[in-house]
Amino acid sequence: MSLSVIIVSYNVKKHLEQCLFSVQKAAADIITEIYVVDNNSVDDSVEMVEKSFPEVKIISNKDNKGFATACNQALSVSKSKYALLLNPDTVVAENSFSACISFMEEHPEAGALGVKMINGKGKFLPESKRSLPTPLISFYKIFGLSALFPKSKKFGKYQLKYLDENKIAEVEVLSGAYMFLRMSVLRKVGLLDEQFFMYGEDIDLSYRIIKSGYKNYYFPETTIIHYKGESTKKGSLNYVRIFYKAMSIFAKKHYSDKKLKWFLLFIQIAIYLRAGVAILKRLLQRILLPLLDFSLIFSAFIIILPFWGEYKFNNPSYYPPEFIKIFIPLYVAIWLFFVYVNGGYKKDIVSKKLFRSVIYGSLSILIIYSLLPENYRYSRAIILIGTLITFVSLFAVRITTSLGKLNTIDFLNKSRQKTIVVYENNDKESDIFGFLNDKYNVVGYLSKKANAKEKYLGDISRLPEIVDFYKISRVFYFLKEISPTDVINSMLAVNKKDVDFKIILPSKNIKGGDFFIIDVGEHVAIKSSHTDRAKSKILAKIKKLKL
Repeated sequence: MSLSVIIVSYNVKKHLEQCLFSVQKAAADIITEIYVVDNNSVDDSVEMVEKSFPEVKIISNKDNKGFATACNQALSVSKSKYALLLNPDTVVAENSFSACISFMEEHPEAGALGVKMINGKGKFLPESKRSLPTPLISFYKIFGLSALFPKSKKFGKYQLKYLDENKIAEVEVLSGAYMFLRMSVLRKVGLLDEQFFMYGEDIDLSYRIIKSGYKNYYFPETTIIHYKGESTKKGSLNYVRIFYKAMSIFAKKHYSDKKLKWFLLFIQIAIYLRAGVAILKRLLQRILLPLLDFSLIFSAFIIILPFWGEYKFNNPSYYPPEFIKIFIPLYVAIWLFFVYVNGGYKKDIVSKKLFRSVIYGSLSILIIYSLLPENYRYSRAIILIGTLITFVSLFAVRITTSLGKLNTIDFLNKSRQKTIVVYENNDKESDIFGFLNDKYNVVGYLSKKANAKEKYLGDISRLPEIVDFYKISRVFYFLKEISPTDVINSMLAVNKKDVDFKIILPSKNIKGGDFFIIDVGEHVAIKSSHTDRAKSKILAKIKKLKL
């Protein structure tokens, strides 16, 4: 046996299916055994693997044993020359395995290697190559010096940004998302340390390989997509706690007492800093948009009131100070209250919610106005003018704050950003293309074949110029016909922040030619079916998720 691919899975069924689909293609000409170690998922991951990939060996745990223990379960029974630890939220290229094996064969001093990883926007992931988190390097990272001087060999050493991301290099630490291991070396240095429940085990193993006299290589001659964070939510406080606990275990295991004292101090500082930043970020996210709305609407009133007073009453100071200081803020607060209760401050806001909120607010203000004493009824016209001001202000704030990510605003529940579909199937009348044309503004199709003309805008090699020319916002890949390598290469070629990439995955797990749409950038998985009933359900889901 040449290679054992080991994937630890926990509630990532859709990504696991896509990962296995790409793994099968990469292993086509290699004697390979594939292990999926499931840590007690509740999303039917095991059933999906059994049904769709019967050749895959499954180890089904009755509880969540963590990453290191789960990997060791498969490694301990593997008889292969090489082993690959692979995250389930990845897509590998067809040459990934063969290229890694060739390199390891040519470099007997190599104990392990990692590859170039990109995220769902085609951006390079810096964790593809790292240094050991020594106390000094940790200090530079925690206090932001590595971010200020990323190319510095001193301050930017943790993520090695001064190294060319497209050149092979010796590195100290490899990522557990794709860790290609020589089994003879692994048997010598030992399996993964099971003290590490999650995170840190890759750093520990990388360090032990180096200490044993072998080398770790960063190998960018093959590239994978790493969705990064589907299995674990990396912005959460729980992630911070688990990650720095893992770093504490590593420090206690490998550092002297003097170094350990400083390292643990840095870890504690980092935990408090990250927790403080996370809390502040959440607070700002909740209050910033309402504050912007209030400020803009109130300011608009202050500007317009003198003009209206002059026009209507020939007196720019017609409205008394108490009206400006009490009633106008109260009106604005009522409008924003209805925006809030109608979900207007959630992430994905649509125009109907704003419209409904302002109308409800205006009706409520008019009712309150009618109940006030005569001397407090300053002007119904101001309420109507305020309604228009509020409409304009709310949309102005959202458009302004959404520049660069306009797809978060879905006017009239329509996703009309220009879209390209990359496929090689002649059956353009199939439900999937009808579905895409109904939901998206599909401007054309691209083919894998060079010099494609009929029915196509061109071939996949021309994607960057077509994206620029047509101002494309979305690219769909039909993975049944387009290889993972072509997907990865074209994403790298486009490399633009304002383009969303989505993968249409043919599912073996469902009858009738169904498909999944995988949002590469945001980990959204959707199932579609040929039946009208299922289509209506999926359209409802898409409306909710704002694909």
